[in-house]
Amino acid sequence: MAPSSSPLRTTTSEADEKYANVKWEELGFALTPIDYMYVAKCKQGESFSQGKIVPYGDISISPCSPILNYGQGLFEGLKAYRTEDDRIRIFRPDQNALRMQTGAERLCMTPPSLEHFVEAVKQTVLANKKWVPPPGKGTLYIRPLLLGSGVTLGVAPAPEYTFLIYASPVGDYHKVSSGLNLKVDHKSHRAHSGGTGGVKSCTNYSPVVKSLLEAKSAGFSDVLFLDAATGRNIEELTACNIFILKGNIVSTPPTSGTILPGVTRKSISELARDIGYQVEERDVSVDELLEAEEVFCTGTAVVVKAVETVTFHDKKVKYRTGEAALSTKLHSMLTNIQMGVVEDKKGWMVEIDSCQG
Repeated sequence: MAPSSSPLRTTTSEADEKYANVKWEELGFALTPIDYMYVAKCKQGESFSQGKIVPYGDISISPCSPILNYGQGLFEGLKAYRTEDDRIRIFRPDQNALRMQTGAERLCMTPPSLEHFVEAVKQTVLANKKWVPPPGKGTLYIRPLLLGSGVTLGVAPAPEYTFLIYASPVGDYHKVSSGLNLKVDHKSHRAHSGGTGGVKSCTNYSPVVKSLLEAKSAGFSDVLFLDAATGRNIEELTACNIFILKGNIVSTPPTSGTILPGVTRKSISELARDIGYQVEERDVSVDELLEAEEVFCTGTAVVVKAVETVTFHDKKVKYRTGEAALSTKLHSMLTNIQMGVVEDKKGWMVEIDSCQG
């Protein structure tokens, strides 16, 4: 994997250095290669081996593997955080493990167990702890992959699977400070009923790139897709979920098979309920979107991000953003838990033990 434009670094050989030599203030959402990654393999129908930490680098894979020929692959995304008192914590890795298992069942793959997934993530973070940014300077984005890596020429499940985890320090996914400017795509669709929109299949993402590039070339931040069945209801963006607010009611489209059940989405729904909002998971029409008081997106990469405008055909609507917005409050509530500013009463954070391993 070649690095994108990123604040690349040099390293020292000091075993006890606290931080890698990274210009943390310049981090965006791009790859900064780290030192190590985790790799485990298993045969179809068996259990994964314990796996091992190896130097980060390219992998060898057969050109006849199902991941390359038929897209039999899943990925996850989660983050590690460094607190002011120098603890390193991971946000809800069990939820990513469960989601990978759901995706594996859909794609006829063998997944790692929940315990194996969480332990492998912890090992990966611990091996690369100097790449976890200082508090307030970013996070360590963790990317677990489940790949159909065995050899099979016909359309069939792979005879062997690879579970791999790499990571990269990252900054903000969207650099805009006020809010996102979205374009509603009424021509192409991200997912359809009975497909794979509800799991984190690798095949879900490249088809949306064309719409995203067209939107960005026209000055938009991202694309909002509509349901394929009616073309009237909103679903999600290229890589995050969406919420609308009107009065005391927060609404988000249901995870009924075409929408990814986001871990941040689930967490934000719970936090909104905690502060007295009524949260509804239901079909949300474009008309309701255009009449909302506030709109925001959630995801591991974007965290919680306000939407400033939505454009549908020739109509452009502006929404509330800034300090008075609910999205600002929810962002603060979530990140305060993640960064250890407030007590984690929900048990969402998993601490990395520096003595582990």
